[in-house]
Amino acid sequence: MTRADSELDAPNPDASARDPGERSRAQDGAFDHRCRTRVVYGPGTSDRTGALARELGGRRALLVTDPGVSRAGHADRVAASLTEAGVEVVRFDRVHENPTTRDVDECVAAGIDVDLVVGLGGGSSLDTAKGCNFLLTNGGRMADYRGAGRAERPMLPMIAIPTTAGTGSEVQSYALIADEATHQKMACGDEKAAPAVALLDPVLTTTLPRIVAACTGIDAIAHAVESRVTRCANAMSTMYARQSFRMTAQRLPDVLTDDPDLAARGDMLLGAALAGMAIEASMLGAAHSAANPLTAQFDVVHGRAVGVMLPHVVRFNRTEPQARTGYAELARDAGLAPADGDDDDAVDALVAHLHRLLRVCGFDRLLGDDQPPGRSVRAQIDDLADEAAGQWTAQFNPRPVSKQDFADLYAEAIDAARR
Repeated sequence: MTRADSELDAPNPDASARDPGERSRAQDGAFDHRCRTRVVYGPGTSDRTGALARELGGRRALLVTDPGVSRAGHADRVAASLTEAGVEVVRFDRVHENPTTRDVDECVAAGIDVDLVVGLGGGSSLDTAKGCNFLLTNGGRMADYRGAGRAERPMLPMIAIPTTAGTGSEVQSYALIADEATHQKMACGDEKAAPAVALLDPVLTTTLPRIVAACTGIDAIAHAVESRVTRCANAMSTMYARQSFRMTAQRLPDVLTDDPDLAARGDMLLGAALAGMAIEASMLGAAHSAANPLTAQFDVVHGRAVGVMLPHVVRFNRTEPQARTGYAELARDAGLAPADGDDDDAVDALVAHLHRLLRVCGFDRLLGDDQPPGRSVRAQIDDLADEAAGQWTAQFNPRPVSKQDFADLYAEAIDAARR
């Protein structure tokens, strides 16, 4: 959902909460959407953390972050804002990438007697903060909340402050936490877990290494593309996805330069949040289902994994009429295709642009050629496809996708990377 990042693509026994069979294409006009998170955007707005905390009634806040964000000075800045507002700060800065139940348990141990949670960092920090909130308020263990709507008691107000433009976790009600023993990812969601405030300060993204900006940016773009065409897509998710793609599709190369301007960073940060809102309303699809096994089995960073699979999934889905229309719409929105052109030509332009972005990011190769015999992606296609077909988000893909389809998609991605 990294969170690898914020998306909700772990196998889930409670997928009936968003059963695509109950929300068929014939029912597309209906939706039940609530904006649970206040979004505060603008350069320097992280200095308002303390004031916002006081508005939420906070007196003692748990600040959840990771070592890199702390080294960059962002945790000190947020902590100072809280302290100046009279809010006591308890800091937990040991979040790991792809957080596990152990991360959450350690965070809980640090958060005794707090009345507010502040998540600062990428999707991993925000997910850890949400997971901690479940256990601080409702007890038990993370496995108890796998699925949707299992928190029976109120949860603490949370301020989410992303330092990456990618996951959209700051506006989502789910935490993606892996079991420490099995490493199986659990999507744990409840509307009470949605942050009360998402504070979007593009200044905080200025310390991002280029590779992190690339991985998270590609992930945000994939969120917009996939959420636009899922089986649960509706008027609200479409609005969010289209605006997100407009803001991110052309801006990603701008934030990968040696001296990116703050406006480009702001567009990416806000676009990522809008894509997160689209996910909340319509979920994701086969590109994310295919990405997770690559991360689990080959340690491919999530943004890169989903990025290399996305163009091939778009080609696969384009035979479904409403998906083709949605993809064409995105291409026209971003100026990739003429407004009065053919849908198929527009989808071709979208696929070509996605490949260009992958080349700009340096992600045009699926994996290097230095993998040992028997451990290459090609050698493991059957296992990868089997795992991908069992991912939660596969059921929301606009076109039914089988294990064999996933095997074909992996093979296409490998062949494309070697051309």
